[in-house]
Amino acid sequence: MRKAFEIGGLVAAVVLIAFGVAAVAMGFNGRSTVGTNLKNEYIVGTPDMTPSAIKAEAQKAGITSAVKLWPSTSVAGVTIDNGAKARAFAEYMHIHALEATHGFTYSQMGIYTAKPGTPKAQLMPGGGTDNAAYALVDPQTQQPVQNGARNVWVTETALSSALDMSYMADQLSLFGIVVGVALLLSGFGFGILAVGGALRNPTTSLTFVTKWFGGTPTVRTA
Repeated sequence: MRKAFEIGGLVAAVVLIAFGVAAVAMGFNGRSTVGTNLKNEYIVGTPDMTPSAIKAEAQKAGITSAVKLWPSTSVAGVTIDNGAKARAFAEYMHIHALEATHGFTYSQMGIYTAKPGTPKAQLMPGGGTDNAAYALVDPQTQQPVQNGARNVWVTETALSSALDMSYMADQLSLFGIVVGVALLLSGFGFGILAVGGALRNPTTSLTFVTKWFGGTPTVRTA
């Protein structure tokens, strides 16, 4: 039975080490993929992408109260090539979108551009209308004109969501590396215990625990 435990310990060590190596390799590969894909987009932070500059800009635009999350990292003139920078860039993009929509979000704006004289009851808080009957009509296509500010918000949301996903993928890759290292250490620990014959000595090293419960450690030889 003792021999089976030793063999089991070695098998467990090999499996843990294999999974650890795989997890670390996948983690580094994931981070490399995220970085490469971001570099291929050639994204560079604009000059106003600093915490102080964006606050001054938002205050000038009168949308300070609409901003719920202020960036704390500067990416002005910085190439976006990792998850953390991508997340910071997305935060600045969100504020830029609020500036374009005068502080209103997607759900607060109408689908169409409202024509002059539209009743207040048919207008959305952020401008525009959802009622095609009160929409401005394009003379060429004879179709209701889309709300440009709302479309800006849709585009910004799509791009910032992609950047946030890059951040999430980067963090998951980092988590995989950490888990992989933990598996490697556990595997090496199992291997040392099995090869070193630690399982052959049934005497617990925590003898004081045994004494508390009135027992006496039993020493047996292999």
